[in-house]
Amino acid sequence: MKTAELRVKIIRKIESLDSAKLKEFDGILQNFLNSSIETDDWIGVSESEIEGIESAILELDAGKGTPHVQIMKNSREKHSHV
Repeated sequence: MKTAELRVKIIRKIESLDSAKLKEFDGILQNFLNSSIETDDWIGVSESEIEGIESAILELDAGKGTPHVQIMKNSREKHSHV
């Protein structure tokens, strides 16, 4: 497939996305464009693992993560009796 054909195919798919998927795609695209990870780093990683990683990144970017400090505090409280 030539570059121009691929560009048209991608644009058509983007234009068909609903608002939520468009926002999700934008996040994925921004992560891709801003990353310095080489594609070789993804060799051997399954498609479902990649999707999980990308989903987690989007959640973190949306502020849905738990800060490390809070995780450690919760862990200490839970296991302080040991």
